[in-house]
Amino acid sequence: MLKLSGKVIEIKSSNASGNTLYSISTNKELPKILRAEKAYLVSDMLVPEGFKHYIVLDHLTACIPALPVDAEYTVLSQDYSYIANDDVIRISQEKSAIRVLYRASSPNNGILITEQCNHYCLMCSQPPKDIDDSWLLTETEALIPLLPRYTKEIVFTGGEPTLFGERFLDILRLTKSYMPETSIHILSNGRSFKSEAFTKSYAEIAHPDMMVGIPIYSDDPAQHDYIVQAKGAFDEAILGILNLKKHNQKVEIRVVIHKQSIGRLKQLCEFIGRNLLFVDHVALMGLEMTGFTRANLDKLWIDPHDYKDTLSEAVQILARYGLNVSVYNHQLCLVNSDVQPYYKKSISDWKNEFVEECTGCKKLSDCGGLFSSGVQHGYSKNLHAFS
Repeated sequence: MLKLSGKVIEIKSSNASGNTLYSISTNKELPKILRAEKAYLVSDMLVPEGFKHYIVLDHLTACIPALPVDAEYTVLSQDYSYIANDDVIRISQEKSAIRVLYRASSPNNGILITEQCNHYCLMCSQPPKDIDDSWLLTETEALIPLLPRYTKEIVFTGGEPTLFGERFLDILRLTKSYMPETSIHILSNGRSFKSEAFTKSYAEIAHPDMMVGIPIYSDDPAQHDYIVQAKGAFDEAILGILNLKKHNQKVEIRVVIHKQSIGRLKQLCEFIGRNLLFVDHVALMGLEMTGFTRANLDKLWIDPHDYKDTLSEAVQILARYGLNVSVYNHQLCLVNSDVQPYYKKSISDWKNEFVEECTGCKKLSDCGGLFSSGVQHGYSKNLHAFS
């Protein structure tokens, strides 16, 4: 598991308060005109001049005297030795802290828009906070221009990103402007799209590859509303999906499988096939053992081994309707062979681990592994290595 945030060892900066974002460069030959907004990652005593900031890992502190006169710099521990060219970081001198916001080598880059939400899901991995965190949108507006144009996909997540209405749509417009070939995936509960005006404004962004991932946890509205702890959420989410598709927008349905949703998983898949056949993707997802899940573990935890036959049936129902279906966040040894064609390695690389039971497995390179939180707080006792 990669460490994405923490304290810095030392910092020298003229920005005494607030946060500063830096795009990392490892290029000694970078044209001087491009250095002014970059942070150079020091690798040896030959330090080029002209960069806005310098990043020094603690084993290279002997290089600090070689920095340009009056250069601003930050010293980081070896926990951040993975930082590389085109990564983007946030440095806070006031808090003596770092946060890695983007990693160029990773396919799993998510941008947190807000921690506010109008759901209170039993298994929420990012528990909502009733706070003014609009500074995250301001930071995102500064972050987008720093991201490399070759980025394949960006995920906007929360909380509920659409709570900010047009301001969030402005971020999507900004992303399209700077990164027109980058796929955009928005994780939303879908309820804002019940508004025809909002959905129309979203559609008019006209991004060529933008999708909204909306969770539906049951075909029974009362059951869905109980899981998300919001009355009327099912009806509004379904209306949101219908509005999005009316405007020819891409929609993904996301189903987290746990004790509360497994009982009607097959019926939900039938509901999707009969009523929402036009959606672009359906993801059946394993449970992440973090956030509210730990507090509600007795209500949620079910061993994937115990529902693998139900999962097979659910996948086949969706496949028979011709839907594009994937299985996320499961271990390869805990799904039946008929699920494997739909199986995806989906757990973000920075929170992905394997355990002792996986040692020597012949299919390790094909397996998505476990969430780090699952390693810490419990996982299936039926895990086994393929021999």
